[in-house]
Amino acid sequence: MRGDGGTPSQIPGPATGNDGAEAIAAAGGLHNYQLELHAEYGPVVRFPLPGGGLAVSVADPVLLEATAKIDKRPEKLFEFLAPLQEAGNLQTIPAEEHGPWRRTMLSVLAGRPSHEAHFAHFTELATELADRWAAAGGPVVLQRDLSELSLRMICRYALGGGLEDADSAGRVVSAFETVLTEYMGQAEPAGPRAREALAYLRATVDRVLDAHRGRPAGDDADRADMIAALAAAGESPARIRDTVLMTMLAAHHTTGVAVSWTLYLLATHPDVAERVTGELDRVLGDRAAPGYGDLKDLTCLETAVKEAMRLYPPGPYGAREATEDVVLGEYTVPAGTTIFYPFWAVHMNPEYWPDPRVFDPERFTPEASAGRPRLAYIPFGLGPRSCEGATLAMVEAELVLAVLLKRFHFDLAPGQTVTPIERFVLWAADDILMDLTPRTSGN
Repeated sequence: MRGDGGTPSQIPGPATGNDGAEAIAAAGGLHNYQLELHAEYGPVVRFPLPGGGLAVSVADPVLLEATAKIDKRPEKLFEFLAPLQEAGNLQTIPAEEHGPWRRTMLSVLAGRPSHEAHFAHFTELATELADRWAAAGGPVVLQRDLSELSLRMICRYALGGGLEDADSAGRVVSAFETVLTEYMGQAEPAGPRAREALAYLRATVDRVLDAHRGRPAGDDADRADMIAALAAAGESPARIRDTVLMTMLAAHHTTGVAVSWTLYLLATHPDVAERVTGELDRVLGDRAAPGYGDLKDLTCLETAVKEAMRLYPPGPYGAREATEDVVLGEYTVPAGTTIFYPFWAVHMNPEYWPDPRVFDPERFTPEASAGRPRLAYIPFGLGPRSCEGATLAMVEAELVLAVLLKRFHFDLAPGQTVTPIERFVLWAADDILMDLTPRTSGN
């Protein structure tokens, strides 16, 4: 329903006399605030979104269906990415540009040829981390180390032949961390160090792109190589550079955070951990790591990862801008309104997830999933702006977990409190410390 100025004023929600920042801070972050709002006001809530004006948040998967085809993000909410872009903000480019670009990305990121081509490199990086942990004394710092692994994996994936050796890979990781810190973590303009790091990353992409020039269009390798596929699709060098940076940005924490929350939950639920490691021993035997084809047989591991991402979605929310009036149950949301997706609140909706705070991977068996609305579980978003790398992220997460759980038994280090907070992703406030015990098959 329309109110003055075209705002959805008749939708229930808190007072709108301020931008909501104080209430969000008092709740401990936007993700907690969303849980509180929907618990108090129901599945559709109007609230002031800092920097975004009035927004409408939707926590019911059936109602979300009405928004699933929207192909527009609110431009103001993604202005912070502008300094990293040369050819238009990839998070907000118009639908007519976004559609072809997304199809190219999915042809690589969601395809088996791409996963198989990079699987050995991913296994090598995961094994290197396991070796470091085995040599370390005392607890390991899960999210710090696993986020570094995640970044190394996506750099290797996105840049491929541009990383000739470990030193160049390390420099790319270091440059990307500098860009993140100074472009996205500071209020003031980035300094010369950050500008130099961004220029280095773009030059690295250019080197990779140069290596592909002259390759016949439609070469089979394009299906496994993101830069080659974008070049073959006719994207400009600037758009290709933007795509590589955005892919690294989107993925640099995702896999590591998902793996760390899964290990945390398994460490605090030893019965589930025993089922997962028993399955690993049966499928892998004496092998230290799975092959790509083994992943389909690791169903206990897959359901544990999915349940961990239900409880702790790596990205806790998303947003769209209504391009026409949208009917949400008894309400009509006017065109131009920001529609907010509170992934965590959707995943905690007790109508579709009984005892929602309980860790229960059995929720994701085929039988348990059969009657559930498809948008009840949206860790990677929904619709045409959902994460193109969702399938790749699951492959990475299952591989890393298989390597680590085959090798170690994990126990939560004593004396710590694990509290989720927002840092681009759903993070643990003081990280997660784990004690490791080497294991062999069957124990």
